[in-house]
Amino acid sequence: MAEVESFTLDHTAVKAPYVRLIAVEHGPQGGVISNFDVRLVQPNHDSIETGGLHTIEHLLAGLLRTRLDGVIDCSPFGCRTGFHLITWGEPSVEDVAAAVKASLAEIAEDVTWEDVPGTTAFSCGNYKDHSLHSAKEWSAQILGEGISVDAFERKVI
Repeated sequence: MAEVESFTLDHTAVKAPYVRLIAVEHGPQGGVISNFDVRLVQPNHDSIETGGLHTIEHLLAGLLRTRLDGVIDCSPFGCRTGFHLITWGEPSVEDVAAAVKASLAEIAEDVTWEDVPGTTAFSCGNYKDHSLHSAKEWSAQILGEGISVDAFERKVI
């Protein structure tokens, strides 16, 4: 079986919340994609319940695209501690962290239920499992801790 970088990361040594560049991949035709670990809560100490994480996911899908060029996907970790963010090109960790910070601030302070995309049976595979209240609470808590640009040493932007 192939080795997966995420499973070699020492989850007991990281200090969330942070943004970490996992890898930059160069495709055979010259395309470049970057994979980021956007860790919102401390692994093995906390996790965001599915309703809140699901709503954060739907909101980040649009909010990050307005703040960061080349977003391909932002998908939650199964452990519910954060997201993989896949982008075209090589944005800096600082630029990604700033986009995440601004997006979480918008969720915490400005977003209403009407702003949440994909909340119907037509547009979501589990549309009943959303919580804007939880998304707002978690976003505010994460912002209060600060987003670091280093996974092992707190370097808050």
